[in-house]
Amino acid sequence: MTAPSTRRLALVRRPGPLLADGIVTHVARLPVDVGRAAAEHAGYVQALKGAGWTVHPVEPADDAPDAVFVEDTVVVVEDLAVLTRPGAPSRRAEVAGTAAAVAALGLRTATIEAPGTLEGGDVLQVGSTVYVGRGDRTNDAGIAQLAQLLAPLGRAVRAVGLREVLHLKSAMTALPDGALIGLPHLLDVAGLPQLKVPPEEEGAHVVPLGAGSVLVSASAPRTVTWLSELGLEPVVVEIGEFEKLEGCVTCLSVLIP
Repeated sequence: MTAPSTRRLALVRRPGPLLADGIVTHVARLPVDVGRAAAEHAGYVQALKGAGWTVHPVEPADDAPDAVFVEDTVVVVEDLAVLTRPGAPSRRAEVAGTAAAVAALGLRTATIEAPGTLEGGDVLQVGSTVYVGRGDRTNDAGIAQLAQLLAPLGRAVRAVGLREVLHLKSAMTALPDGALIGLPHLLDVAGLPQLKVPPEEEGAHVVPLGAGSVLVSASAPRTVTWLSELGLEPVVVEIGEFEKLEGCVTCLSVLIP
């Protein structure tokens, strides 16, 4: 089945009671207020709805601390949902709930198989180019499988080496016009188009929402101003509890345009 071209659907998964036990890799562990995280997540969902996205909840996975970061479990390109194989073994059980959600939406599915690993936070789609971070969570075998799956859809996959950062989209995202925004010191920039460098590291993660709007964290106030000066409309959300777990605005949803 080929899904409609203007779906504007957003998959989200509410944070579970074990959120504070989520994995941290490149940051010091800080205490996480689970109640405050739930309120922040509700505000995030409301921001998506306010921008015209229809929110589809993925079945909760309360025994999986990191399950709220639903982006890591699937990559959606046109009508194809590529179910991932997370590089963190403890996260692999999260994929089943996402698989059920995308099947209910009528999307075709494919799966990354061992020895490949791939997490959606490492996948940045910009037009017909799909940048994929090679790092702790995504390996060459996973990147090769993704490239093979997306080639029939006219997508070219380009691997990007990462340095001391969890995911590609922790270091690089894209503005609505396709311009890349990011932190060169965390990336192998050879062969990449020139990056626009935001005023703050927290400003490197944005999500285009349509009509010139971009989702951005409240922890990057100077970037909010910078985006406005570029003629964009920032939609600001509080996600501080998730940032303690190396989360950002991209990883709390999967947008299906």
